This record gives sequence, structure tokens and C-alpha cells, in this order.
Amino acid sequence: MTTFVDRVELHVAAGNGGHGCASVHREKFKPLGGPDGGNGGRGGDVILVVDQSVTTLLDYHHSPHRKATNGKPGEGGNRSGKDGGDLVLPVPDGTVVLDKNGEILADLVGEGTTFVAAQGGRGGLGNAALASARRKAPGFALLGEPGDAGDVTLELKTVADVALVGFPSAGKSSLISVLSAAKPKIADYPFTTLVPNLGVVTAGSTVYTIADVPGLIPGASQGKGLGLEFLRHVERCSVLVHVLDTATLESDRDPLSDLDQIEAELAEYGGLEDRPRLVVLNKVDIPDGKDLADIIRPELEARGFQIFEVSAVSRLGLKELSFALAGIVAEARAAKPKEAATRIVIRPKAVDDAGFTVAADEDGIFRVRGEKPERWVRQTDFNNDEAVGYLADRLNRLGVEDALLEAGARAGDGVAIGSDEDSVVFDWEPTMAAGAEMLGRRGEDHRMEAPRPAAQRRRDREAARDEAEQEFDEFKPF
Repeated sequence: MTTFVDRVELHVAAGNGGHGCASVHREKFKPLGGPDGGNGGRGGDVILVVDQSVTTLLDYHHSPHRKATNGKPGEGGNRSGKDGGDLVLPVPDGTVVLDKNGEILADLVGEGTTFVAAQGGRGGLGNAALASARRKAPGFALLGEPGDAGDVTLELKTVADVALVGFPSAGKSSLISVLSAAKPKIADYPFTTLVPNLGVVTAGSTVYTIADVPGLIPGASQGKGLGLEFLRHVERCSVLVHVLDTATLESDRDPLSDLDQIEAELAEYGGLEDRPRLVVLNKVDIPDGKDLADIIRPELEARGFQIFEVSAVSRLGLKELSFALAGIVAEARAAKPKEAATRIVIRPKAVDDAGFTVAADEDGIFRVRGEKPERWVRQTDFNNDEAVGYLADRLNRLGVEDALLEAGARAGDGVAIGSDEDSVVFDWEPTMAAGAEMLGRRGEDHRMEAPRPAAQRRRDREAARDEAEQEFDEFKPF
């Protein structure tokens, strides 16, 4: 049984952020010590990193569930929680990361290339960090955010310069064994090679990699045989080499029909039309093989192929083949555009961007979406009334209440903050003033007021907050 795995589904979960701590400093002769709750630690990330020593995804086939550690909660005495440890997962060079819909998230090529597959959650702020001039001793702390979790597919595409394609037993493994130091399994029966073999070839000053693609037969692009499993391994190659068996013992096969059928499978798979092709007539050391090579050579030349007659046993023609491949590879490398210097693009936020959106869905629920309000909801302890009031203050300052009024929301309408799967739904009561606004307008009944324009309501809120801060400063005990 082969131990080569080139496609796996990985279930990743980042660490959750630690909760903030709500604590009050207590010390003899210091009755008003103030809040001293520390912040929670950040949750660990799940990071994929290219490691040249890793050649297969077998480990993730056996253990597909991977999770980073959580951040520690904050403690009293202004002690912050420890950050969770990042989980680093080594993957082979040439690994492609796909989401559950098949969209490419990252193409990991090159030693040390990294991709964060799951982002750890932020740690919650302790009450020491939440203290302000208007809120001297918060009796609450923010919760840590949950880390990202989901499924990704890892797909390995071999990073090689040259791909050897051909029918089973055409001699691909024999060629790669004599052109390089690779030692693939070689036998006189079909489908001897069950995994792509990779070898390094040196020709003059050029060093390149060569791989054989096993199991290509008619119907491979539709899943017949083993070819479909390995066709992806030719996508990165600069040149394709057709290895044709001129000494086949099968009466219903000949080199030209083999070439036509393999080309048809490559065309069906798609994306390889621009790759240069070479034709290798293998096993010409056998008398019948040499005769057949002489017969089909004019036809191949008429098709525009560059042809090499070789023998892996006697090593006939191998030097010429290796240098010809080196020349094509060198040209392909020179033609590749050089990587431009990293350019930092700064996209400032639009002046009219509120940072959130409000829209009514078909059920009549007003859904609030945006990074800030959704994060604030995740960080709120709804069992703590003061924490809920703090959330209301933040949403009010952000302008969510004004946006709901402009969208047509009325008292008692349902409001949801967050996505469909993970949202907080509540009945909206616009007459409930929050925080400083309530302190600055005591004794008033807002239900008796006529609706005011949004700009006027915003100005009134700011004036109320200033008035509340001034009143609070006048009556401070110290």
C-alpha cells in the first residue's frame, strides 16, 4: 500500500481569546483602589508553512483535526493572560489551499512560505482597560473572541520543471532513474509506479527537477485508472516529455496512437496547451524498437515534435536529452516575469463610510452587519447589565440607532447583529437612552417628542454627554 497522499480535507480551529478580568484592587488603607482586572490573552493561529523535508500530506490524512491553544484569561493585579501558542503545520512545496467551495485561498510555493488558515480570537479587555473619566470602576470585562474554525482542502501539485508522461510501462521510471539519483520502483508490469517520482538533473550549469506522472491511460481525465489522481502534478511543469515505447508487446498499441491518446487526455484536463513538448522514443536498443522508431520518426517530425531516441539500459541518447531539456527549462525560467518589489497600497476609508450596514430582510428583521458591531456583540457578557449598557453606549456612539431609524425601524421591531448563523436578535426600543445621554436628560420622556432629523439627534447627544461630564466633575467626592 502506498503512503503517498496528495489531497486531504483538514479541519482547523484557532484558539479562543481569553476573557478579560473584572477585579477591584483591595489593599489595607486603600478603600478606593480602583479596577485592576487584566486583559485576556490572544488565541493561537493555525499556520501552514512550506517545509522542503515534507513530501506528502499523509500526516493530515490520519489526523485531519488540528486546533491551536486558547489564550488565558486575565487576572487581578493588572495581570494579563498568556497568549495561546500558534499551531504551525508543515506542508510540502507546491501545496494549494482551497476553501469548501473549491476557491483557491493560497498557493504555497517556496521554502518558508506561510498562510494563516485560521486566525486566533482577540483577548477581552479587563475592567482596568475599560476605566475612563466617566466610568471610574467598571463592574464588567469584555469576553474573549472565539477563534476562526472551518474546513480547508490541501492539494499537492508537484513542483517540477519537466514532466514525463506516457502509458504504463513505457519506461518513465527507468528514464528518471538514469537521468537522476532517484530510485523509483521498476518492474515489467503496468501501474508499477503508484506515486509521482521526483529527481534532480544537472546538465551543464542548469539544475532542474524531473517528475514522472504515473497511470495515464485513455479515460484518465474522467477518472479511469490512476491518471486523474496525478494529472494535477503536471500543471507546474515547464515542458512535457512524451515517453513512447517502441518495443511494446501489446498488439493493439503503437507509439503514434499512444501519443494521440495521451494528448487527448491532456487536452481534456485542460490548461496545458502552452507547454512545449518533446518526444522520447524509448527502448531503441532492442532491434524491433529501432526499426519502429525509424518508421514513425518522419510522421512525428511532420507534426513538429523534437525527437530523441534513447535507451535507459544502454544510456543511448540520454546526454543529448538532458541538455535539450536544460535549454528549454532555462528559457522558461528567463521568460518568467521577475517579481516586482512589494508595493504597499493604502486605501483610506471613505468619509461617508459608517463601518456598518443596516438592511431589512424578508422576515422584517433589521440586520446590522459590520466588523465593529459584530465584534462588540461577541465580546459582551449578556448576563451583566452593566456590560449590556456599555454595548448600547458603543452602538449608539457608532450611529446604529440613527441608521435603524432612517431604515424605517420602529419600536418592537426585531434587530439582529451578526450573520445568519451566529447573530444576536433583540426587540429594539429606541426610547431607551444609554449611558451619558440618560444622565444628561433626566426627567424627560422621549416618547413625547416629535421625531428629529438624524443630524440634530447627533448634536443633542454630544451636548448631553458634555453636560453629563460637567455635572459629574462638579459633584466628584475628591
